[in-house]
Amino acid sequence: MKISSVETLYCSAGWRNLSFLKVSTDAGLVGWAEFPENHINGVLSPLVRHLGQQLIGEDPRRVQPLVDRLRRASWGVPFGAVARSIGALENALVDIKAKSLDVPAYELIGGMIRDRIRMYWSHCGSYHVTNWKDLGVPRITSLDDVKALGRKVRESGYHALKTNLMMFDKAEPYMYRPGFAGGSGDPDRNPTRAAIAAAVDQMTAFREGAGADIGIKLDINFNFRPEGYLRMARALQPLDLDWLEIDNFSAAAVAQVRRGSRIPIASCETLSGCRQLRPYLEQEAVDVAIIDVPWNGILESMRMAALADAFEINVATHNFCGPIATLMSAHFCAAVPNFRVMEMDVVQVPWTNDLITQAPVIEDGHMRLPAGPGWGADVNEEALKAHPPVATKH
Repeated sequence: MKISSVETLYCSAGWRNLSFLKVSTDAGLVGWAEFPENHINGVLSPLVRHLGQQLIGEDPRRVQPLVDRLRRASWGVPFGAVARSIGALENALVDIKAKSLDVPAYELIGGMIRDRIRMYWSHCGSYHVTNWKDLGVPRITSLDDVKALGRKVRESGYHALKTNLMMFDKAEPYMYRPGFAGGSGDPDRNPTRAAIAAAVDQMTAFREGAGADIGIKLDINFNFRPEGYLRMARALQPLDLDWLEIDNFSAAAVAQVRRGSRIPIASCETLSGCRQLRPYLEQEAVDVAIIDVPWNGILESMRMAALADAFEINVATHNFCGPIATLMSAHFCAAVPNFRVMEMDVVQVPWTNDLITQAPVIEDGHMRLPAGPGWGADVNEEALKAHPPVATKH
């Protein structure tokens, strides 16, 4: 069996596009992966195709030797976009190998430990502010709406939710996100008193709506520096958050926040591989290490999880994308021993499950993987064509 072609395909997911990788073989088997690139304006696609061309004519079942070759070919730029492109190719090769053996992908990484995967409702409320028209959901404009959404999470059977910082101090609601280009808030990433007060009010509303038994998490991304994260954590401490999620490329800075916070700290979702994760573990920077399976590749993700396990740290998945990314993340969650929880965007465009040939079953906030080899589903190319990609501002 030889790799005959490497292609990238796209479709609209409302306000953003989803990017898929298709690796075909001369034996008729096809491997699929999904590689999120909407924050960097599609720059992963040419990298994925360029690196993929180096695999034409190779046996796709030799996953580790091929991935190692790509890494050795890119030692000068081992992290970031290159690592994410290699991760996409690794995932597609794993899909092919599992199909060639007629087994689910999780059998290649040790076998299934759990058949019901615990998930939390991610971007809860956030998309109701920014993308409610695309998603066909009610707009959130007040804390009363936040409270009502918390009740909906509980009634839907999810054990936990995660949100981002919403602001209601202007005529139109908006997201507080100075850590991102074009985002609102102090561009020097100093938290205003209004933002801290809004975070307390928002999480209080979620707690009142969801009740005491539902976990609540707040993701404040790259929006502050350590001093700002600490001020936010201290203000939120009485609300019993599951975790405060932060991003920073300094392990020492994240460790400083963890030492000064009574709220558990989750981080690491943007890191590439064991080499970038290691200092966060050595410096005791996190309570939960978040791993992105589409970006890292499922084999490297398992190595990262094993490294975290050696430090008695549980792992969660970073998963904000489409249905193939969700399946890849779920196979990792099914097999990893030190599992905490899987992230899931519950609110998505109506055609999301049309994009794959077999959707997973989700009941009471838990996912059951579809039966079948590989990821358990392929991409429905006709559905992609029915929803062509849109122009984006990212």
